[in-house]
Amino acid sequence: MKTLSTKKLAGSVKRLREEKGFTQGELGELTGINRIMIGRIEREDFVPSIIQFEALSNVLGFDLTDMFIEKERANSFVALRSEALSESEKKGVEKLFTMMLSLRQQIQLRSSFVYESNQTD
Repeated sequence: MKTLSTKKLAGSVKRLREEKGFTQGELGELTGINRIMIGRIEREDFVPSIIQFEALSNVLGFDLTDMFIEKERANSFVALRSEALSESEKKGVEKLFTMMLSLRQQIQLRSSFVYESNQTD
């Protein structure tokens, strides 16, 4: 899943603004975004609206899609599909499966013991 990288956006806005020789105030006038908000965007302290994001893109000349990154989905389904992010996570998933199989075997043994006990009564 792609998500907006505030880090990439902040770095790009500051770098491109400086390359073009704009102050935060001048960029604010060109985009319709308050200069204080420009500063907050550059500090990763504010996420612009879609309209503001597009205005920054138009004035500074960057592609909107370049500001998005692929975000890892950290959930059980991913882990169970062996797509864990690190070796320790893979070991954790293997241990979880081993424990689940052991538990399943214990349940089956107890079920068969109860079944056999009921048959002899």
